[in-house]
Amino acid sequence: MIVVSDTTPILSLLKAGRLELLKNLYQTVVIPKAVYNELTGNMDYRDEREEIEQCAFLVVEKVYNKDSVSALRNITGLDYGESEALVLYMEKKADLLLIDEHKGRGVAKKMSVEHVGTMGVLMLAFDEGLMSPREVRETLGIMLTCDIRLSRKLCNKVLAYVGLKEYF
Repeated sequence: MIVVSDTTPILSLLKAGRLELLKNLYQTVVIPKAVYNELTGNMDYRDEREEIEQCAFLVVEKVYNKDSVSALRNITGLDYGESEALVLYMEKKADLLLIDEHKGRGVAKKMSVEHVGTMGVLMLAFDEGLMSPREVRETLGIMLTCDIRLSRKLCNKVLAYVGLKEYF
């Protein structure tokens, strides 16, 4: 299975101490250079930089069709990371795109790109027995305290999925 990721799912799981879920679920996650640069070049994420640089299951790959990236950015208003992730998904004929931002998910849907966000990763981890309901709740709580933009309504849907009552 080929999985490509945008920045936010990686950053969200990293800040929650759950980045290993991506390795456990997908073995390898491909990221375009723009996503790698966002994760390692942004001073807001300097604490996470070393972990990203040493993360063997995150594989950085070049996007070859730069014209498609530019066109996608111009037409949709997506940032470089999202645009490169979508184009890399197409170039690699990937099976799944990890993307969280509402606008990016909308573009992915219009392009018939199979996609899931961080919440979907947590639900799959629960389904695969990698997380208990309590761990899912704790992970969501950490993400919220780390200023990861999550809808409390969506968090409560995830909690209901794993069998817990509303919490947030």
